[in-house]
Amino acid sequence: MNAELLIQTLNFISPLSSALDQRFRELLKEERLPKRTLLLRAGEVSRKIYFINEGFARAFHLTRHGRECTSWFMGRGDLMISVYSFYTQKPAEENIELLENSELLSMTWNQLQSIYAEFPEYNFTGRLVTEKYYMLSEERTILLRTSSARERYEKLLQLHPGITQKATLGQVASYLGITPETLSRVRGNKTVLT
Repeated sequence: MNAELLIQTLNFISPLSSALDQRFRELLKEERLPKRTLLLRAGEVSRKIYFINEGFARAFHLTRHGRECTSWFMGRGDLMISVYSFYTQKPAEENIELLENSELLSMTWNQLQSIYAEFPEYNFTGRLVTEKYYMLSEERTILLRTSSARERYEKLLQLHPGITQKATLGQVASYLGITPETLSRVRGNKTVLT
């Protein structure tokens, strides 16, 4: 199993004891899944947390008119879950889809809870990881409310270089909160007011 990137990431946040390192390696499951795999469907309970060794994914929900609305993208080195569903163990409102063939590491909610109980020091690391993703969520909310379409697109390209080769333009536009036509104008460097 290739858990080195995840272990390295966790050690960067706060050094893991050798016992905790070993426990992670025992519990983590390696999964190689093809593009378009749905890791979670709306209405299901998010029972696993995933770490992306290789690949790219998105979360999306359907509007009441049946239109897909992308809420986030995640790539190599990211953890991904449906936050509400995973932490409450209640049905998800969103879907999680792989946009590339992916190599993932996964752990169940129960396994993660056992790590928190068995290794209280890991609660600190878990809190910092949660804070990081909460701050990213707030940044995106502020960006959507205060930035132009061009600024939002440029920020997305900084966060996920090459995203237009991984996601459809419709998925990118829905993430940015703009129409595909506006995205085409932004990409073509034409004047955009939104």
